[in-house]
Amino acid sequence: MKRALKMLAVGLGLATVLYWAAKGMNTGWTKNRVEVTTPDEVTGLEKREWRETFVPGLDFLGGGLLVAGAMAGASRFIRKPTKQ
Repeated sequence: MKRALKMLAVGLGLATVLYWAAKGMNTGWTKNRVEVTTPDEVTGLEKREWRETFVPGLDFLGGGLLVAGAMAGASRFIRKPTKQ
């Protein structure tokens, strides 16, 4: 049980870092929508629009690593089963 909890904590920490990196390594807060500027085809002026997308930030990364660290820390309190 102790080893499984440690392995789960490592897996969660690694998955959190990889997901954060794959989604753009945003160093700000987590965003639910992103501003996109596109040029208008007729006038050539830039048009600003909001696209609904999830971009995880440092708060997402910190929360995932905090939970993984808590799981790894909790594994230290699990005793080995005694043989009878």
